[in-house]
Amino acid sequence: MKLLSLGSVVAMCAGAGTMTPASSRAASAAEINSQARSALSSLYATNPQARELGKRAHGILVFPSITKGGFIVAVQHGEGALITPQGTSEYYRSVAASYGIQAGVQKFGYALFFMSDKSMAYLRSEGGWELGGAPSLVVVDQSVSKSVSTTSLKKEVYAFFFDQKGLMGGLGLQGAKISKIHPR
Repeated sequence: MKLLSLGSVVAMCAGAGTMTPASSRAASAAEINSQARSALSSLYATNPQARELGKRAHGILVFPSITKGGFIVAVQHGEGALITPQGTSEYYRSVAASYGIQAGVQKFGYALFFMSDKSMAYLRSEGGWELGGAPSLVVVDQSVSKSVSTTSLKKEVYAFFFDQKGLMGGLGLQGAKISKIHPR
């Protein structure tokens, strides 16, 4: 039996996610908005650097609950809201697939802080946004968090993970695709 390439696996998993009707996959706009705002409030309460970045961000895309699971081939999925200074303006889906030595199920959330008009425009571009491509993204972990301040901002997008639960090795955004959705 011939092994599948990573690209083939990612394409199959991404394609499988688009085959189910949107109405069966998407939560309502009100549900997504409520969960995203609650998750952002919790992140701010536990991470002062995130709160400070939020004051300067042009927009914050919050995915309150991403579910990742699999054995050898893993898929992750979640829905989120773009919160801007004017309010919640848009809704997005995050989908990713990976292939390798992995097994388990995990839930987590993440927030992307967009620090420029350029990065916001890239998010809103046709076809969605593939993480791991432009614009530059900094994953803020404990060591990076200590050095991030409003005067040291150099990148266009900062990512904060939160509420990790479950058993699965590894956590990342490489290869994730973020696409705009229109929940009811």
